[in-house]
Amino acid sequence: MDLLFFVLGIVLIIGGANSLTDGAAALARRMGLSPLMVGLTVVAFGTSAPEFVVSLTSALKGSADIAIGNVVGSNIFNILAIVGITALVTPLSITASTVRKEIPLLILASCVFAVIAWDTLFSGLIGQENFLSRSEGLALLGFFLIFLTYTFSIAKSAGEIEQESDPSKKRKPMWLLIALIIGGLAGLIFGGDLFVSSSSSIARSFGVSEAFIGLTLVAMGTSLPELATSVVAALKKEPELAVGNVVGSGLFNILFILGTTATVTPIKMSGVTVVDFLVMVLSSILLYVFGIFFGQRTITRLEGGILFACFIAYNAYLFSQI
Repeated sequence: MDLLFFVLGIVLIIGGANSLTDGAAALARRMGLSPLMVGLTVVAFGTSAPEFVVSLTSALKGSADIAIGNVVGSNIFNILAIVGITALVTPLSITASTVRKEIPLLILASCVFAVIAWDTLFSGLIGQENFLSRSEGLALLGFFLIFLTYTFSIAKSAGEIEQESDPSKKRKPMWLLIALIIGGLAGLIFGGDLFVSSSSSIARSFGVSEAFIGLTLVAMGTSLPELATSVVAALKKEPELAVGNVVGSGLFNILFILGTTATVTPIKMSGVTVVDFLVMVLSSILLYVFGIFFGQRTITRLEGGILFACFIAYNAYLFSQI
């Protein structure tokens, strides 16, 4: 029964995110925002809404390992599995801005996250508990605002024209947009609660830790929107969007989701280990190395295969620790 609730929670979360994104994006366009601005705000939040809802709900319910494992596992899954699988389908080109600016920012954010999450280890205070405090959450949110400002400056320099793409297209009525937004929020809230409760119950019934569930099932489940977006982008011959989506999602996960969650309630570090953080950091470094050195800003099929093989090896390690 818990597995059924787990799947139902995923369906409600993803369906709620899609409904909220569609309604809010249409409302934003009606208010005069440009398509790029909508993409950088509403759509970016929409694809990361599952991670946000699960992490915040988990932390508030005292399941800190699911909250942290969700973000760490999602970033690992995004790079090693999503980029790996998508590159196996078709080689992925990377824009110069992504490989020179956004990926290094992701590496920096991952390193900062690892240091503040394991601050007692880096300060030499071995044996004491590690917490992601409210002040550290606020610091992450500060970095997120800087990143958002940088992103908007890039959009402005690109000279976006603020107009609807097709004025003749029939617009949805206002009541429907409001219904989509309210329904999406309801799906996210109820689905998130159901998802976290069933995840914790599954962990207890199988005798595994909540951290393991967070790093595997929860991370993969909440990353389905990014997987779908990247694969579709690659199949539509827009491979640069696939990598950009993954990198943007990784930054959003660390800076906004964990920043907001830790600001609301401090998060205790326990089940998610230094090895998991190391894999997260090394994944982003490996993406940068492949992007800038070997394939002329292209993730080749061979490199995609290596990334996916690393994902399989990491999961084999997780199962060996049960």
